Amino acid sequence: MPHETLLKFNYPNTLLHEYTHWAVLLRPQQVTVGSLVLVCRAEIMSMAEVSAEAFAELHTITADLEGTLKHAFAFDKINYLLLMMVDKHVHFHVIPRYATPRTVEGVEFSDRAWPKPPDVTQALELSEQQFAELFQLLRTAWPTEHD
Repeated sequence: MPHETLLKFNYPNTLLHEYTHWAVLLRPQQVTVGSLVLVCRAEIMSMAEVSAEAFAELHTITADLEGTLKHAFAFDKINYLLLMMVDKHVHFHVIPRYATPRTVEGVEFSDRAWPKPPDVTQALELSEQQFAELFQLLRTAWPTEHD
């Protein structure tokens, strides 16, 4: 049974890829285009509780997600935010950062906070169709050789 943090980010509808210990979701509220949530699947509330196996799996996952986002959007930087203020289970907000606007499916998106820290309380305006197209673009591009 998925825990409440996974469900908060609309799991399984936003699931890009599920690993043994982690799930990568397209963040329902896009801070910048391509924003993800990397959620530990275990019922744990602190980084100290993450197993050695789950930590080791992060090597593969971060390579997969950074490679996918770099190919799709050519991000300039990437931010991993471990906040856990509202959603208590271990998870990272993965925010690709852009010095210049990016065009996705014919729509231009800017990183309004660049070069300052991202503001996770502000979301890009995407229609349901645009979100679905973004999801499909990333899901199709996700590496599968680790399955």
